[in-house]
Amino acid sequence: MKEVGDIFAIRELQTNQVLWTALLAWAIAQFLKIISWAFVSREWNFRRLVEPGGMPSSHSALVTALTTGLGIQEGFDSAIFALAVVFSLVVMYDAAGVRRAAGKQARVLNAIIEDLNRRQLHPERLRELLGHTPFEVLVGALLGIIVAVWRL
Repeated sequence: MKEVGDIFAIRELQTNQVLWTALLAWAIAQFLKIISWAFVSREWNFRRLVEPGGMPSSHSALVTALTTGLGIQEGFDSAIFALAVVFSLVVMYDAAGVRRAAGKQARVLNAIIEDLNRRQLHPERLRELLGHTPFEVLVGALLGIIVAVWRL
């Protein structure tokens, strides 16, 4: 087994095309968030690079590029591809389901906070944009697949 500090392990990491393809898909999605935000709001917001949510889902792009890359490299009938598919579905479900629901709850709680602020209490507002719409997840997933097919 190779040590983490071993020069060969570092070289293998540097040449892992599936990993770098997945990271490229994530980076493209993050860049597209700025573009899509500017298109809709008519203003540039570079904070979109580090804020959750937005179009397209970079989580979906990352995991589908990883999954597609593994399918291309290891075979679509391999156990690692099956594992990656399940992993991707869990991540995308969380992005569109659980985190989106938490964002809706934050919106309701913020309305309560605004009412409390009118009464001179000052609790902190919660972040409402936590998850993705199903469409944002779908576009992110398609982006991940396209980047993986293009790169691998």
